[in-house]
Amino acid sequence: MKAGTMNTELPEAQEWLSPRTASKVYDIPAQTLARWRCEGTGPAYTKLGNAANSPIRYRRKDFEAWVTANLITHA
Repeated sequence: MKAGTMNTELPEAQEWLSPRTASKVYDIPAQTLARWRCEGTGPAYTKLGNAANSPIRYRRKDFEAWVTANLITHA
């Protein structure tokens, strides 16, 4: 952040990930995230509007919970 500028973004807003960002952070292809949305699987997400091209966002905590819930361990 430049000196003299204020970060007006709420901390909670910084926890929302676009599919592109989620893809990079979790190393999951964006096409896979799109397929999971169509299939009704994968992490919870929200669509910001009703139009076909409305932005999709994932809450980081929902993505983390989904990853944890799908953790496979070998006993």
